[in-house]
Amino acid sequence: MTLEELHHKDVIQARTGANLGRADDLAFSPETGRIEGLILHGRPRLFGLLGRQEDITLPWGDLAQWGEDVILVNTEVAIPERPGLLRRLLGR
Repeated sequence: MTLEELHHKDVIQARTGANLGRADDLAFSPETGRIEGLILHGRPRLFGLLGRQEDITLPWGDLAQWGEDVILVNTEVAIPERPGLLRRLLGR
């Protein structure tokens, strides 16, 4: 598998079924050269005009299954909620 192929896979939290985003990059250890984790870039705020949310780094050991379209992860990483624009404007 290439990094380009990895970039097109959705990352799904196995316990909740939540879509965490797409795999964007890999984290490497500079000392050993081993892969330490999978990086998901934060979601854009207001179409990217207001920047992005924080990046999420999933430990390599939390990746459970690799499929053709998705990567299942067993992680307890809390994903920040992203209320829609209408909810933010209405305060609900």
